[in-house]
Amino acid sequence: MTVTFSCDLSAAPAPLTHAWEHTVGSGHALLALRADWQDQLRRCHEELGFRHVRFHGLLDDDMGTVICHQDKLLYSFFNTDRIWDFLLSIGMRPFVELGFMPEALASGHDTVFHYRGNITPPRDYDQWSTLVRKLVSHWVDRYGVEEVRQWFFEVWNEPNLPAFWTGSRDDYFELFRHTFLAIKAVDPSLRVGGPATATNAWVEEFLDYCAGNDLAADFVSTHIYPTDPLGFEGADTEEQLSRSPRSLLRDQASLTRARARGRPVYYTEWNISSNPRDHYHDEPFAAAYAAKVMLETDEFVEGYSFWTFSDLFEENYFPSLPFHGGFGLLNIHGIPKPIYRAFQLLHHLGTERLPVDGTHETVDAWVVRKSGTLTVFLTNHAQPGHEIATQLITVRLANAPAAHSAYIERIDEDNANPRRWWKAMGSPDYLSPVQVEQLEARSRLRKDPIELYCQEQVLELRVDVPPHGIAAVTIELAGLPSPHRGGA
Repeated sequence: MTVTFSCDLSAAPAPLTHAWEHTVGSGHALLALRADWQDQLRRCHEELGFRHVRFHGLLDDDMGTVICHQDKLLYSFFNTDRIWDFLLSIGMRPFVELGFMPEALASGHDTVFHYRGNITPPRDYDQWSTLVRKLVSHWVDRYGVEEVRQWFFEVWNEPNLPAFWTGSRDDYFELFRHTFLAIKAVDPSLRVGGPATATNAWVEEFLDYCAGNDLAADFVSTHIYPTDPLGFEGADTEEQLSRSPRSLLRDQASLTRARARGRPVYYTEWNISSNPRDHYHDEPFAAAYAAKVMLETDEFVEGYSFWTFSDLFEENYFPSLPFHGGFGLLNIHGIPKPIYRAFQLLHHLGTERLPVDGTHETVDAWVVRKSGTLTVFLTNHAQPGHEIATQLITVRLANAPAAHSAYIERIDEDNANPRRWWKAMGSPDYLSPVQVEQLEARSRLRKDPIELYCQEQVLELRVDVPPHGIAAVTIELAGLPSPHRGGA
């Protein structure tokens, strides 16, 4: 049975802002001093269009930002400067997460992750304010206020979870107040926001607190993973995802937008699973799922930051297995996973999304226009345990000018899927340089010509898409109107 969608190319478009390109996540600040981390981020910026990067631990003791020596606080911003210098050199900027607590300022010794980020409130909020003010003043002096005004300052990480904050909600609000005032004292135009919570929590309470204390937060930030709002404690990833609705993240983004009271919304963490060792992250499943999520949430958010761009990551330990189910778009060797290629396809989409008619239980279709070309973007996705099969899809494009040519790019079990070929190698624990090159080649997208059917200003294309697959058909059209500017 054929799945049919239709699109009138003369219809009024909606903007596609590419919100997923605003920011991307990384693990831990100290990693940003590694050459391979920097090489991978540069590639992601150039090929995927990311503009900011966010990570934990900027204020951790391993960064040396402030220490206590002979009963005196000593400040050193050298390592942060090295990171910011690199970001600016490649055309990126920081989305600054202010945390965790330096031991010299901490009220306790509770930590998170193997690198021991301190998660306690400051014992003296004035000392915390001094650190923030000195740090941000230094960056303004070094990089100029016009540059730093283009950064974002987010206070802490997931303070609603005991794993990341031992204080109460009121303690977090106090931390936010001191941080906000310290940054605004440097320059009132610098952007400060929160509450940086997991599961869309505290958004309304945070804005109530800000309103009651004359703190005009510049943006709302929060995090989401597909099972977070459903509370399936104790279930494994497959069971959690099987019970998570396909469009849950779209619905949650819409709800957060409604709660944000007109402020910009930035999701500063999301992924298809919060499990840092999940085989789905390395498979085509993640590519189809994530592409659908990004295209569905774009209208509700200013930023939608994927966690993370690389498997160079060390919250529990530093991995060495080439495909271990890590969060990253790239594995530790810099080999693109299927989800990386999904971001690459999305990056090349235009900024005008045309309305599409038609629905299906597992197939979704988008038609996106840019100058001279049109892309029909198809996903075939279902959560684990739900029925899914290869689908033959027909898309009819009405009021179409003459087509010059068309090509298709695919991501599925047989295309852009290096993990499959790593397993065919015998799943080696360590890769030789030759094996890295071979798997890189297997990860690449391929452009194949595709036949179009044209009759009386109606273009028709027919595509089969296997389970958890993506098919992007790009059509070069004669006389296609140039898109309106805006969005990305």
